[in-house]
Amino acid sequence: MVEELVTAGVALACTGTVYLMAAARVVKQYERGVVLRLGRLVSEVREPGFTMIVPIVDRLRKVNMQIVTMPVPAQEGITRDNVTVRVDAVVYFKVVDAADAVIRVEDYRFAVSQMAQTSLRSIIGKSELDDLLSNREKLNQGLELMMDSPAIGWGVTVDRVEIKDVSLPETMKRSMARQAEATRDRRARVINADAELQASKKLAEAAEAMSGQPAALQLRLLQTVVAVAAEKNSTLVLPFPVELLRFLERSGLQAQAQTAAAEAAEAERDGGRRPAAPAAPRAPSTPVEHGAEAALPELADLPPVEDLP
Repeated sequence: MVEELVTAGVALACTGTVYLMAAARVVKQYERGVVLRLGRLVSEVREPGFTMIVPIVDRLRKVNMQIVTMPVPAQEGITRDNVTVRVDAVVYFKVVDAADAVIRVEDYRFAVSQMAQTSLRSIIGKSELDDLLSNREKLNQGLELMMDSPAIGWGVTVDRVEIKDVSLPETMKRSMARQAEATRDRRARVINADAELQASKKLAEAAEAMSGQPAALQLRLLQTVVAVAAEKNSTLVLPFPVELLRFLERSGLQAQAQTAAAEAAEAERDGGRRPAAPAAPRAPSTPVEHGAEAALPELADLPPVEDLP
Protein backbone atom coordinates (compact mmCIF):
# COMPACT_ATOMS: atom_id res chain seq x y z
CA MET A 1 0.00 0.00 0.00
CA VAL A 2 2.80 2.39 0.89
CA GLU A 3 4.62 1.54 -2.30
CA GLU A 4 1.51 2.34 -4.34
CA LEU A 5 1.18 5.69 -2.59
CA VAL A 6 4.82 6.51 -3.22
CA THR A 7 4.49 5.53 -6.85
CA ALA A 8 1.36 7.67 -7.25
CA GLY A 9 3.09 10.61 -5.59
CA VAL A 10 6.09 10.33 -7.86
CA ALA A 11 3.85 10.07 -10.91
CA LEU A 12 1.86 13.10 -9.79
CA ALA A 13 5.04 15.09 -9.20
CA CYS A 14 6.36 14.18 -12.64
CA THR A 15 3.07 15.17 -14.21
CA GLY A 16 3.07 18.47 -12.38
CA THR A 17 6.65 19.13 -13.45
CA VAL A 18 5.84 18.36 -17.06
CA TYR A 19 2.74 20.57 -16.85
CA LEU A 20 4.72 23.43 -15.40
CA MET A 21 7.38 23.07 -18.04
CA ALA A 22 4.74 23.07 -20.77
CA ALA A 23 2.77 25.97 -19.28
CA ALA A 24 5.63 28.23 -18.20
CA ARG A 25 6.66 31.02 -20.54
CA VAL A 26 9.09 33.93 -20.23
CA VAL A 27 8.38 37.17 -22.08
CA LYS A 28 11.41 39.42 -22.52
CA GLN A 29 11.40 43.11 -21.71
CA TYR A 30 11.20 44.23 -25.35
CA GLU A 31 8.44 41.72 -26.19
CA ARG A 32 4.71 41.34 -25.63
CA GLY A 33 2.82 38.05 -25.55
CA VAL A 34 -0.39 37.47 -27.46
CA VAL A 35 -2.35 34.39 -26.34
CA LEU A 36 -4.75 32.50 -28.63
CA ARG A 37 -6.95 30.12 -26.67
CA LEU A 38 -8.55 27.56 -28.95
CA GLY A 39 -8.04 30.00 -31.79
CA ARG A 40 -9.65 32.94 -30.01
CA LEU A 41 -7.74 35.99 -28.89
CA VAL A 42 -7.37 36.43 -25.18
CA SER A 43 -7.93 40.12 -24.49
CA GLU A 44 -5.09 40.34 -22.01
CA VAL A 45 -1.69 40.87 -23.59
CA ARG A 46 1.05 39.27 -21.51
CA GLU A 47 3.56 41.74 -20.16
CA PRO A 48 7.30 41.07 -19.83
CA GLY A 49 8.28 38.50 -17.22
CA PHE A 50 7.14 35.00 -16.21
CA THR A 51 3.68 33.91 -17.36
CA MET A 52 1.60 30.73 -17.53
CA ILE A 53 -0.59 29.36 -20.29
CA VAL A 54 -2.77 26.31 -20.58
CA PRO A 55 -0.83 23.66 -22.45
CA ILE A 56 -2.35 22.32 -25.66
CA VAL A 57 -5.20 24.85 -25.34
CA ASP A 58 -3.28 28.12 -25.49
CA ARG A 59 -0.77 29.35 -28.07
CA LEU A 60 1.54 32.19 -27.15
CA ARG A 61 3.01 34.45 -29.85
CA LYS A 62 5.71 36.87 -28.88
CA VAL A 63 5.83 40.20 -30.71
CA ASN A 64 8.99 42.32 -30.79
CA MET A 65 8.27 45.92 -29.78
CA GLN A 66 11.68 47.30 -30.73
CA ILE A 67 12.25 49.70 -33.61
CA VAL A 68 12.94 47.65 -36.72
CA THR A 69 15.36 48.88 -39.39
CA MET A 70 14.27 47.58 -42.78
CA PRO A 71 16.16 48.38 -45.98
CA VAL A 72 13.99 48.98 -49.03
CA PRO A 73 15.35 47.41 -52.24
CA ALA A 74 16.36 49.85 -54.96
CA GLN A 75 13.38 50.82 -57.09
CA GLU A 76 13.73 52.00 -60.68
CA GLY A 77 11.35 54.62 -61.94
CA ILE A 78 10.89 57.66 -64.17
CA THR A 79 10.69 61.07 -62.58
CA ARG A 80 8.26 63.77 -63.56
CA ASP A 81 10.88 65.37 -65.82
CA ASN A 82 11.44 62.04 -67.65
CA VAL A 83 14.70 60.90 -66.06
CA THR A 84 15.24 57.23 -65.24
CA VAL A 85 16.63 56.76 -61.72
CA ARG A 86 17.16 54.01 -59.15
CA VAL A 87 16.35 54.95 -55.57
CA ASP A 88 16.78 52.90 -52.41
CA ALA A 89 15.67 53.79 -48.90
CA VAL A 90 15.48 52.57 -45.32
CA VAL A 91 12.40 52.40 -43.07
CA TYR A 92 12.33 52.62 -39.28
CA PHE A 93 9.10 51.28 -37.74
CA LYS A 94 7.87 49.60 -34.57
CA VAL A 95 4.85 47.72 -33.29
CA VAL A 96 2.59 49.71 -30.95
CA ASP A 97 -0.26 47.18 -30.64
CA ALA A 98 0.87 43.56 -30.43
CA ALA A 99 -2.65 42.12 -30.79
CA ASP A 100 -3.36 44.04 -34.04
CA ALA A 101 0.06 43.07 -35.43
CA VAL A 102 -0.85 39.40 -34.96
CA ILE A 103 -4.56 39.42 -35.82
CA ARG A 104 -5.01 42.13 -38.51
CA VAL A 105 -2.11 41.24 -40.79
CA GLU A 106 -0.50 37.93 -41.64
CA ASP A 107 3.12 39.18 -41.64
CA TYR A 108 3.52 42.79 -40.70
CA ARG A 109 7.18 42.88 -41.70
CA PHE A 110 6.45 41.72 -45.23
CA ALA A 111 3.48 44.10 -45.44
CA VAL A 112 5.59 47.08 -44.39
CA SER A 113 8.30 46.10 -46.89
CA GLN A 114 5.88 45.92 -49.83
CA MET A 115 4.17 49.14 -48.82
CA ALA A 116 7.55 50.90 -48.64
CA GLN A 117 8.47 49.76 -52.16
CA THR A 118 5.17 50.90 -53.69
CA SER A 119 5.31 54.24 -51.84
CA LEU A 120 8.87 54.81 -53.02
CA ARG A 121 7.85 54.17 -56.65
CA SER A 122 4.97 56.60 -56.25
CA ILE A 123 7.25 59.30 -54.83
CA ILE A 124 9.71 58.84 -57.71
CA GLY A 125 6.95 59.38 -60.28
CA LYS A 126 5.65 62.52 -58.54
CA SER A 127 9.03 64.18 -58.00
CA GLU A 128 11.60 65.84 -60.23
CA LEU A 129 15.27 64.98 -60.38
CA ASP A 130 16.35 68.14 -58.55
CA ASP A 131 14.01 67.28 -55.66
CA LEU A 132 15.47 63.78 -55.37
CA LEU A 133 18.98 65.19 -55.23
CA SER A 134 18.57 68.29 -53.07
CA ASN A 135 15.16 68.25 -51.36
CA ARG A 136 15.18 64.83 -49.72
CA GLU A 137 13.77 65.95 -46.38
CA LYS A 138 10.46 66.86 -47.96
CA LEU A 139 10.36 63.55 -49.84
CA ASN A 140 11.14 61.66 -46.64
CA GLN A 141 8.20 63.30 -44.91
CA GLY A 142 5.95 62.44 -47.84
CA LEU A 143 7.03 58.80 -47.72
CA GLU A 144 6.43 58.67 -43.98
CA LEU A 145 2.88 60.00 -44.36
CA MET A 146 2.08 57.58 -47.20
CA MET A 147 3.26 54.58 -45.19
CA ASP A 148 1.97 55.58 -41.78
CA SER A 149 -1.70 55.83 -42.76
CA PRO A 150 -2.30 52.13 -43.60
CA ALA A 151 0.26 50.88 -41.07
CA ILE A 152 -1.74 52.24 -38.14
CA GLY A 153 -4.45 49.66 -38.79
CA TRP A 154 -1.85 46.90 -38.50
CA GLY A 155 -0.69 48.04 -35.07
CA VAL A 156 2.51 49.42 -36.61
CA THR A 157 3.75 52.99 -36.68
CA VAL A 158 6.41 54.27 -39.07
CA ASP A 159 9.00 56.21 -37.11
CA ARG A 160 11.15 57.49 -40.00
CA VAL A 161 11.88 56.96 -43.69
CA GLU A 162 15.17 57.96 -45.30
CA ILE A 163 16.20 57.93 -48.97
CA LYS A 164 19.73 56.51 -49.02
CA ASP A 165 20.98 56.81 -52.57
CA VAL A 166 19.85 58.00 -56.00
CA SER A 167 21.57 56.27 -58.92
CA LEU A 168 21.60 58.16 -62.23
CA PRO A 169 22.39 56.87 -65.74
CA GLU A 170 25.90 57.51 -67.01
CA THR A 171 24.64 59.85 -69.75
CA MET A 172 22.85 61.96 -67.17
CA LYS A 173 25.98 62.08 -65.00
CA ARG A 174 28.04 63.32 -67.95
CA SER A 175 25.40 65.92 -68.80
CA MET A 176 25.34 67.19 -65.22
CA ALA A 177 29.14 67.31 -65.16
CA ARG A 178 29.18 69.40 -68.35
CA GLN A 179 26.52 71.69 -66.92
CA ALA A 180 28.49 72.20 -63.71
CA GLU A 181 31.67 72.87 -65.71
CA ALA A 182 29.88 75.41 -67.90
CA THR A 183 28.47 77.13 -64.82
CA ARG A 184 31.92 77.40 -63.24
CA ASP A 185 33.37 78.71 -66.53
CA ARG A 186 30.64 81.35 -66.73
CA ARG A 187 31.33 82.45 -63.16
CA ALA A 188 35.06 82.67 -63.87
CA ARG A 189 34.46 84.81 -66.94
CA VAL A 190 32.10 87.12 -65.09
CA ILE A 191 34.62 87.52 -62.27
CA ASN A 192 37.41 88.30 -64.76
CA ALA A 193 35.25 90.83 -66.59
CA ASP A 194 34.32 92.50 -63.31
CA ALA A 195 37.99 92.65 -62.35
CA GLU A 196 38.89 94.21 -65.70
CA LEU A 197 36.12 96.79 -65.28
CA GLN A 198 37.30 97.77 -61.82
CA ALA A 199 40.93 97.88 -62.97
CA SER A 200 40.02 100.12 -65.94
CA LYS A 201 38.20 102.52 -63.62
CA LYS A 202 41.18 102.71 -61.29
CA LEU A 203 43.57 103.19 -64.21
CA ALA A 204 41.39 105.99 -65.56
CA GLU A 205 41.47 107.69 -62.16
CA ALA A 206 45.25 107.28 -62.00
CA ALA A 207 45.69 108.68 -65.51
CA GLU A 208 43.51 111.65 -64.64
CA ALA A 209 45.57 112.29 -61.50
CA MET A 210 48.90 112.03 -63.37
CA SER A 211 47.76 114.22 -66.27
CA GLY A 212 48.00 117.31 -64.06
CA GLN A 213 51.58 116.47 -63.03
CA PRO A 214 53.72 115.23 -65.96
CA ALA A 215 56.57 114.42 -63.58
CA ALA A 216 54.38 111.75 -61.97
CA LEU A 217 54.51 109.79 -65.21
CA GLN A 218 58.31 109.78 -65.11
CA LEU A 219 58.29 108.60 -61.49
CA ARG A 220 55.86 105.83 -62.39
CA LEU A 221 58.11 104.80 -65.24
CA LEU A 222 61.10 104.64 -62.92
CA GLN A 223 59.12 102.52 -60.44
CA THR A 224 58.23 100.11 -63.24
CA VAL A 225 61.87 99.84 -64.25
CA VAL A 226 62.88 99.11 -60.65
CA ALA A 227 60.19 96.44 -60.34
CA VAL A 228 61.29 94.74 -63.57
CA ALA A 229 65.00 94.95 -62.68
CA ALA A 230 64.36 93.29 -59.29
CA GLU A 231 63.58 89.98 -61.04
CA LYS A 232 67.27 89.57 -62.06
CA ASN A 233 66.46 89.31 -65.74
CA SER A 234 69.21 89.40 -68.34
CA THR A 235 67.03 91.40 -70.73
CA LEU A 236 65.35 94.60 -69.69
CA VAL A 237 62.47 95.93 -71.78
CA LEU A 238 62.04 99.66 -71.14
CA PRO A 239 58.70 101.07 -72.29
CA PHE A 240 58.77 104.64 -73.53
CA PRO A 241 55.32 106.22 -73.21
CA VAL A 242 54.01 108.60 -75.83
CA GLU A 243 53.01 111.07 -73.10
CA LEU A 244 56.67 111.43 -72.14
CA LEU A 245 57.58 112.27 -75.75
CA ARG A 246 54.88 114.90 -75.83
CA PHE A 247 56.14 116.33 -72.55
CA LEU A 248 59.70 116.54 -73.89
CA GLU A 249 58.46 118.14 -77.11
CA ARG A 250 56.53 120.79 -75.20
CA SER A 251 59.55 121.45 -72.99
CA GLY A 252 61.81 121.87 -76.07
CA LEU A 253 59.37 124.28 -77.73
CA GLN A 254 59.17 126.38 -74.58
CA ALA A 255 62.98 126.53 -74.29
CA GLN A 256 63.34 127.58 -77.96
CA ALA A 257 60.69 130.26 -77.51
CA GLN A 258 62.46 131.65 -74.46
CA THR A 259 65.81 131.67 -76.31
CA ALA A 260 64.30 133.49 -79.31
CA ALA A 261 62.67 136.06 -77.06
CA ALA A 262 65.98 136.69 -75.28
CA GLU A 263 67.81 137.12 -78.59
CA ALA A 264 65.14 139.53 -79.84
CA ALA A 265 65.41 141.62 -76.68
CA GLU A 266 69.19 141.75 -76.93
CA ALA A 267 69.03 142.78 -80.59
CA GLU A 268 66.58 145.53 -79.74
CA ARG A 269 68.91 146.91 -77.10
CA ASP A 270 71.93 146.82 -79.44
CA GLY A 271 70.07 148.32 -82.41
CA GLY A 272 70.56 151.94 -81.23
CA ARG A 273 74.38 151.70 -81.03
CA ARG A 274 75.43 149.72 -84.06
CA PRO A 275 73.82 147.99 -86.93
CA ALA A 276 72.73 144.53 -86.12
CA ALA A 277 75.01 141.88 -87.47
CA PRO A 278 73.32 139.64 -89.91
CA ALA A 279 72.37 136.42 -88.30
CA ALA A 280 73.89 133.23 -89.58
CA PRO A 281 71.44 131.49 -91.80
CA ARG A 282 70.04 128.29 -90.39
CA ALA A 283 67.16 126.02 -91.12
CA PRO A 284 64.17 126.83 -88.98
CA SER A 285 62.97 123.76 -87.05
CA THR A 286 59.99 125.07 -85.13
CA PRO A 287 57.31 127.70 -85.59
CA VAL A 288 58.87 129.67 -82.76
CA GLU A 289 62.17 130.01 -84.65
CA HIS A 290 60.30 131.25 -87.76
CA GLY A 291 58.74 133.94 -85.62
CA ALA A 292 62.12 134.98 -84.21
CA GLU A 293 63.73 135.29 -87.65
CA ALA A 294 60.78 137.32 -88.89
CA ALA A 295 61.23 139.73 -86.00
CA LEU A 296 64.98 140.27 -86.49
CA PRO A 297 64.78 142.03 -89.95
CA GLU A 298 62.19 144.39 -88.60
CA LEU A 299 64.58 145.47 -85.85
CA ALA A 300 67.44 145.91 -88.32
CA ASP A 301 65.38 148.24 -90.54
CA LEU A 302 64.88 150.71 -87.70
CA PRO A 303 66.71 154.11 -88.22
CA PRO A 304 69.74 154.98 -86.09
CA VAL A 305 69.29 156.65 -82.76
CA GLU A 306 70.75 159.98 -84.03
CA ASP A 307 68.07 160.30 -86.72
CA LEU A 308 65.25 159.90 -84.20
CA PRO A 309 63.46 163.17 -83.27
